[in-house]
Amino acid sequence: MNGPTDVEAAFRRVTEHYGTLGPMKPCNQCQQQNQDDANFCYQCGNELGSAKEGEVSTAFATRTDEDVWRDFIGPNADRYLEQFRKFGPPHSPRFALTWHWPAFFFVSFLWFLYRKMYLYAAVYAIGPMVSTYLTGDMSSGIVWSVVAGATANYVYYWHCREQIASIKQSGWNDPSHQHVALKDEGGVQPYVIWVGVVFYLLFSLTMFRMLQEGALDTHKDLKRPAVPARNAGGVTAVSAR
Repeated sequence: MNGPTDVEAAFRRVTEHYGTLGPMKPCNQCQQQNQDDANFCYQCGNELGSAKEGEVSTAFATRTDEDVWRDFIGPNADRYLEQFRKFGPPHSPRFALTWHWPAFFFVSFLWFLYRKMYLYAAVYAIGPMVSTYLTGDMSSGIVWSVVAGATANYVYYWHCREQIASIKQSGWNDPSHQHVALKDEGGVQPYVIWVGVVFYLLFSLTMFRMLQEGALDTHKDLKRPAVPARNAGGVTAVSAR
């Protein structure tokens, strides 16, 4: 045969046609090659991301677990990660005694609320009040604060671990959405700082008034006149009302 066959001619036409299409991009679902400006896959109909989105996905794919934990923790991530390493390897963590000053000094339930641990915030808000009511001992609140200071890092470690695992299971296929979920579920609630300031102001005013009223009562008792009283032997004695 001197001339090209029908198959060769068809192949040439297809090659010339696709050669004019420019850059191609694969579908993430079926790997079909599509034109660079296509919004949907020609084969399966899956929505195609832009080149910029592909670059973002690649960037997220190279992120380590530590980066994920940093995103979830937010402020002071380095300090918390340093404390978390004291609990051993991730596959077998164990409690280790650490100290957390904000949980001890900054009313415990407010710190748990600040870090979005709502159940623990409720426990540490109600627990000291119930203990004080049952025992009649105002110092029982200090015991709760000591427990919070000694266990806060470990409790927060498990909170981070469980929340991050849940986010990975629900949105691991979409790294950008996962990044947003980490920011939303983790981090802190800055308004709690102002709640703490107001709480301390009210507490200080209450203590000042109690001390002031106690001083007034003591002053009145000192000024109260003494009255004579007779004992069984008929001898007059001085007694205070």
